[in-house]
Amino acid sequence: MGVLLMLLTIGGLVVAGVLLIVSLITKRPWLAKFTIGGVVFWLVFYVVTLIGFSMMSEERVLGIGEAKQYCGFYLDCHMHTEVTSVRTAQQIGDQESKGIFYIVGVRVFSDARNPNITMRLIEPNARILTPDHTYIGRDTAVEAQLSTADVSLGADIRGPQTIDKEIVFDVAKTSADLKLLITDGYGIDKAIEAVLIDDEDSLLHGRTYFSLNERRDIAGGK
Repeated sequence: MGVLLMLLTIGGLVVAGVLLIVSLITKRPWLAKFTIGGVVFWLVFYVVTLIGFSMMSEERVLGIGEAKQYCGFYLDCHMHTEVTSVRTAQQIGDQESKGIFYIVGVRVFSDARNPNITMRLIEPNARILTPDHTYIGRDTAVEAQLSTADVSLGADIRGPQTIDKEIVFDVAKTSADLKLLITDGYGIDKAIEAVLIDDEDSLLHGRTYFSLNERRDIAGGK
């Protein structure tokens, strides 16, 4: 529904622009007032609907093996990610953590039935949300010492292919409330999805996270 309403809004604004030009050429002020009134009414309706859906949405926290789906502005909803493992370490290779390393196994896969179609996440961004509502980004220097260093979460896949990669975060201290957020999309995608009704990335909408509670500690990493 969100995509349909956005397309109607874009189409309506185009029609409104044409009508305003016609009203100026034909000198019909009533047509201009009618068009502007219609646009204002629709935009108010759209904003109220956008905020309403977002306020009614709920945050989701997925466990290991539970998949998150990615759709965005496009009708293609085939791409998914899931967390396959969570472990911690004080040191990985020659890198020592400032707090504790969280090594998270992430799998990317598609449920597209056509094996000839190439799918991928668009600029995937993974970060940890802490209890004080700050984000921790990936430690790519430490990830470079793992066996999956050359694997990219945004690589192309086809059919039943999967991408499996371990990503690393240097967390100040462990907590039961740490959550992993994985999103995708270019800047223009994010701008569109911010005003797309009932999209996870729309304003004030509840996000889908991965729990980092199910973990096992290790003395060191490879």
